[in-house]
Formats: sequence, structure tokens, C-alpha cells
Amino acid sequence: MSIITISHASYSSGAQIAGKVASSLNYRSVDREVLIEASRRYGIPETKYEEVLEAQGHWWERWIESLRLYRITIQAAMCEVAQGGGVVYYGRAGQELFPGIKHVLKVLIVAPMEYRMQEVKARKGLDGENARHFLKELDRVRTRRLRAVFNADWLDPVGYDLVLNSYRISTEGAARVIAELARGEEFQPTAESERAFQDLTTTSRVQATLIISPKTRNIILNVRSDSGKVTVSGILADPDLEKEIVRITKGVAGVAEVITDIEPPPIEYMHP
Repeated sequence: MSIITISHASYSSGAQIAGKVASSLNYRSVDREVLIEASRRYGIPETKYEEVLEAQGHWWERWIESLRLYRITIQAAMCEVAQGGGVVYYGRAGQELFPGIKHVLKVLIVAPMEYRMQEVKARKGLDGENARHFLKELDRVRTRRLRAVFNADWLDPVGYDLVLNSYRISTEGAARVIAELARGEEFQPTAESERAFQDLTTTSRVQATLIISPKTRNIILNVRSDSGKVTVSGILADPDLEKEIVRITKGVAGVAEVITDIEPPPIEYMHP
């Protein structure tokens, strides 16, 4: 079964469309479950993920580097939730969580400002310029957050396989189009795409485990998995940390072998 990610502008009926797609295909519909899974596995309060991905707080602007922690652990949790496919994810930045996986259908739901303003009025009681200002601020903050976390523009249509305007097409019609496309051969798992997904899962698990470990959380490492053969590369000033990296990586599910490609810092950084 395929995996479907549905990103959507706020108040554009995206959640309703996702629910109908899941029902039509008999898939699981997930959103907050990913944050719950990340919190459970990696010991980070769910509220912290909400602060990063939603329009809450301003601390992240001062501590941009710490966003790596959330990006990596969210991706690892998403891979766990999506095991076996048959998932419709309609949370934030789903299109960024499965790079290079061919059986993932990436959908964007958009709608004109006027349509969304009507939804805001119905659900929050705001109208006119109040509704417009509310939506513009929501869009501004969301765009900045997702660009900071994933270094991507979530409104760029090139990042999706399908873009639908919920003003022009009904919820039922949009769900029907998405479900039909998901049934197509292009988005069915193959041996190659399943292997790529498992490699992504193992890579994400290793990255998440390393970034939450007190000894390795501040080290920038490149991790790559090839059928359970994991290569970890990077620059380390402390050679003893390499042993710790290997120890941690070997304990991660899906890892069969660990290869390191660790280099010392350039000599000018060692002796200023």
C-alpha cells in the first residue's frame, strides 16, 4: 500500500479531505499520532513539537540550531508510523519527511483567501479584515517555521505530485481524485521503493538516537543506510567519541553493520 501526505492551507478543508481519502482506501488517517510517537520514543514533550510546528512562542527564533533535534526525531517517528504503508498523513510538512520514496503520493490542498475567510467566520466567529489578518498571520508564521525546520517552501508546487483547489472541487471530489491516483501503478510499492523506505527508516532511527544522546547530540554527522549497512561520517576533535558513535549505532533496530568515516578537524582549528 502507498503512503499519502496531504499538506494544506489552514481552513481549506484539508483535514476533511484526508479523512475521506483514508475512509475510501481503508487507510489509517494520522496527524498528531506522529508527535505522540516522537514524544514517546525520544522523550521530548509533545508541547515542544507544537511550539516548533504551530504558531506558538518565539523561543525558536533565538535557538535555530536546536531545530535539528525536532526535524530528525519527527522524521524518525513518521517512518515508524508509516511502516507497512496504508497511511494518510495530513500534518505539517509531510512532503518533506519521505525524500526519494516513490510510493509516497504528496498532495497540497489550497484555497482562495475569500473561501478560507468564510471558514474562519464559521468556525471562529471572525469576519472581514479580522479574518483576513488572522489568516495572513497564520500563513506567515507557518511558512517561517517550516522553512526554518526543513529549509523548504511548503507552498512550492514542485514539491508535490498533486495540487487541488478546495474552492473549485468538493471535498468528496478531491478525495476521489486523490484515492484514484493513489491506486495507480506509479504510487504502488516496489521492491526498490520498499528497500529505500527501510533504508530511510534505519537512517532516521540512527540520526534520532545519536541526537538525543548526551555525548553525541551536538555533533553534526552524516548517516547513510544501505540494506542495514550503516555508514557514519563527520569531523570529530575527540577520537574517543567514535567508539561511542559505533556503540550507539549498533544498538539501533535495523542496523546490521557499522562503518565510520571520521576525520579530525583541520590542523588550523586544532592549534589556533
